[in-house]
Formats: sequence, structure tokens, C-alpha cells
Amino acid sequence: MLLTISTTRTPATDLGWLLHKHPDKAQSFPLTFGQAHVFYPEAREERCAAALLLEVDPVGLARQRRNTGNELLAQYVNDRPYVASSFLSVALSQVLGSALNGSCKARPELTEEPLPLVARLSVLPCRRGGEGFLRRLFEPLGYVVTATRHPLDAQFPEWGESPYFTVELRATVRLADLLSHLYVLVPVLDDEKHYWVSNDEVEKLLRHGEGWLNSHPEKERIAERYLRRQSKLVRSVLAALDPNDTEEPAEALAAQDLAEERLESRVSLHEHRLATVLGALQATGATRVLDLGCGEGKLLRLLAADPRFTEVVGVDVSVRSLEIARQRLDRQRLPDNLGARVKLLHGSLTYRDARLVGFDAAAVVEVIEHLDLPRLGAFERALFGGAKPRVVILTTPNREYNVRFEGLPAGKFRHADHRFEWTRAQFAEWCAKVCAAHGYAVRIDPLGATDAEVGAPSQVATFTRT
Repeated sequence: MLLTISTTRTPATDLGWLLHKHPDKAQSFPLTFGQAHVFYPEAREERCAAALLLEVDPVGLARQRRNTGNELLAQYVNDRPYVASSFLSVALSQVLGSALNGSCKARPELTEEPLPLVARLSVLPCRRGGEGFLRRLFEPLGYVVTATRHPLDAQFPEWGESPYFTVELRATVRLADLLSHLYVLVPVLDDEKHYWVSNDEVEKLLRHGEGWLNSHPEKERIAERYLRRQSKLVRSVLAALDPNDTEEPAEALAAQDLAEERLESRVSLHEHRLATVLGALQATGATRVLDLGCGEGKLLRLLAADPRFTEVVGVDVSVRSLEIARQRLDRQRLPDNLGARVKLLHGSLTYRDARLVGFDAAAVVEVIEHLDLPRLGAFERALFGGAKPRVVILTTPNREYNVRFEGLPAGKFRHADHRFEWTRAQFAEWCAKVCAAHGYAVRIDPLGATDAEVGAPSQVATFTRT
């Protein structure tokens, strides 16, 4: 994990005063999760660059944690040592704390001087929003953003793009402001923290967001993701930023899902969609069924209650959603222990997974629109080329129908996490491409009451392997 900060303000070596680290000396600092090293790859009057290198020890971190029995392998095999994350924020606070706080007793005038600075993050994860969200975070703060996206594997370009970018941020700004922006926004982009988020995180966010967060156009999403979507903490931050703003934020994906359901409730679409998919699966004669992107288990509960399905497997990338799904299944009173036939798997729908091979049918309900378009090809290959169920029932919104939803602004998607929404023609074109590539035939039907002008609110495709 590498961050470099450079300047061309003459004499550029004044950067050493601001960072409280001498350009001629490499220094190392022990941290609870590994080690931090500060050194200067370049230190000239015309240009000076300082580097902060973190060595994260995932094995040491795993040994410090109580083993809950979940995700044991993920404790040892993960991207934490290689990408900018909340570990970087901690290192900025502990290793460059004086610079972060804008303190320099030897040269106090430097702390208030805007400098031409370039910050380079070698690997920055931009989860759930990609480059667009990255730019929406930094560009309003005056940065010129250069982002280079990395493929998952350069030797296998068909796997698509990763969520990782090499990012350069250029601006004439105070060093303390640059460090504060990185301190807050890097964990927001990563959408993860390595420690428990509690009330003291509110104070940190307000302190390091002072002077810029209140006017930032993405302040609600920054607060939500920085505070791990804990609604009470998010509300307290937004109230502190603007006491006159009483509007409730969209605090979590669960809240966004609820908003989408309420939006669609006027056409009774949500329950109709689940009933349609259930009926379609029953009509196929399938006994072993996948629910891909099962979320909190609404379709799973219907499948579990039907004895004709002898094996039901729900897959989702969110561990928290799977926990909620399991709790709901455990509370469901099913005769003859029908719920025991339901298994929950943690996995990504964009990777081939041998556990998903051999099933009769798969349901993919309102899932693909949550994938970044560059990852859609990987999803197609994993499902239609890898798992190869006999039948796939897939639903997605009809974008043309959005004009019929009162309160949905023009050009906006139904759900805050949607990456795209397709028209009927676009969906049909995608379905035809999938069939041609993977040996399936498809039938597309409207889902919900059909409007003569814009069609039905949603659309369902039934893929059958030929």
C-alpha cells in the first residue's frame, strides 16, 4: 500500500518541514497492523516527493481477532496489504499526525500556504460506484483526477476490469487539507473499515471534514459509507453539518431496497415479481434451484416453503445479507423441517464457482442492474458458461416505465445502487447476445401491468439451454 505526495513549490524540500520527516532519512514506525515506512524517492529544490509505504500483516491481524467460524480463509487471503483503505487513514493519523492537523512549529507559515501538490495512490479500490464515484468525491474539492483502472488479470482480459485504480490527485491546496481529504475519502471509496465503527467516528468525521464536508454534494453518501451505514451515527453527523436539514438520508442498501419497493408498490410490483419467478421455477419442473444475488432471502423463503424444491441454494456477495436471510429462514415455521434443504453460500456472481454447477434452474431477480457494465461479461461467463443451469429466470427493470413513477426525477434510477437500467430493446439485445454465445434460447415477457406506451414496469427473461 503506497501513497506518494510531491510538490514543485520552490524550495520543494520544505515538504519535509510540513511532514516532520527529514528528506535524507528513511524512517519506520510500528503499527498494530504492521509497519509504516516514510522515505523520499526524490528531494530536490525543484521537486520533492515523499512516500508512505504500509506493510500490513494479514496473518497477525487474523490472530488478533476472535475466530467466529466465518470467513476463516478470508482473514488470511484478502487485498488488505495491497490497497489503500482505513489502514492508510490510521497511518496518516499516527505517522503524519502533525501534518494532518496542520501543525508545524518550525515553519508555521507553511501550514497555511496552498501548495501545488500531487498525491498518487498506487492501488485504490473504488467499490460500488467505480471511477464515477471517485470523481464525484474529489473533483468538487478542486482536484484534477487521473484514474487508471486495472484488469482483474492482464493475462485473461475476458475476466474484465477490477475495482482497483491507480489514482493521481492534483491541486493547489494546503497539505493538511489534502491529508484530511484522503483520511476521510479513502475508506469511503473502499467501503470497508478494519475496526468497529462507534460514536468516536462521528467526531473524527466532523473534525477532518470541517470546512468542506458540509458543502460537498456527496456528503450523505460520504457519511453513510464512512460510518458503515449505522443510521443513528449518520443522522447525528448530518444534523451537526446542517441543523436545519431534517431530511432522512438513504442510510443503507436495505433502506434503498425499501425505497425501491415503496416506489414500485403503487403498481404492486415487488410481490408480483416474486410470485412470477416462483411460478416460472415451478413450471420448469426443477428440483434443485439457485437464487443468485439472494439478498436478505425474500425469494428463498418462498422456495423453502415449497416441497417440490429438494435443494435450494442462495448466493450473495454480502455476508450481512446472508446473515439476515438465515435469521429469517430460522424464524419461518416450516413443516417437516423444509428449511433444512436451504443452503446459503458467500460468493461473487462474476466468478466461476464449482459449487453452482449441476442445478436445474437459477433465479436472478433484480441483480444484473447492480453490476458495473464492464463486469457483466464476467457474470455471463460465470452463469451461462460455467454453472450452466438448464433454465435461468432473470428479471430487470424496464427503464422506459420510470416516467410512470411519481416522485422519481427524470433520468434517475429506481435504486441508488443501480449501475444501469435497460429499455426493452436493450434488454432483448443483451439476451440475444447471451443466447448466441452460450447455447440458450430465450423468451422475454412483461412483468407487471403493461402500459400501452412504455410497456410493463419490469421484464423477465426465461433462458432455456438448447
